[in-house]
Amino acid sequence: MYSLCFQSPIGFIEIKGTPEAITSTSFLEESRPSSGIVPAVLLQCQKELEEYFEGKRKDFDVPLAPSGTAFQKQVWNELLKIGYGNTTSYIAIAKKMNNPGAVRAVGLANGKNPIGVIIPCHRVIGEDGSLTGYAGGLWRKKWLLDLEGNASGNAPTLF
Repeated sequence: MYSLCFQSPIGFIEIKGTPEAITSTSFLEESRPSSGIVPAVLLQCQKELEEYFEGKRKDFDVPLAPSGTAFQKQVWNELLKIGYGNTTSYIAIAKKMNNPGAVRAVGLANGKNPIGVIIPCHRVIGEDGSLTGYAGGLWRKKWLLDLEGNASGNAPTLF
């Protein structure tokens, strides 16, 4: 496993992965040393994240390989369908998965997302429009949603 740590506008981000794909992104309170060898895919991820934070990128191309259960991966695939500048709710995701009774399980899978920002769990809000939990902290979630709303020219809306 390789790692790369860099400073973003909302704190340090550590990217982990293999030479082929990204396995995780994490917010850190302080910088950590990067691995001795940094594969090109990690550098690509950093570049894409920096472009996203600058408002120049809406979609990510870097290959992803999150580790999780089949259900978690299904939820994360649904998260990838939430367009830039849009938001949704846990119940809406559960319904899209044809499993409206799985709202809590969807919420738990959302919380276990190992590749934050790129797999956009920050775009999931309460059904009433309130901000719900975010592993990186609610202030980061608000910052990301504000970035997307400002860069897209409209306030985030449910899809």
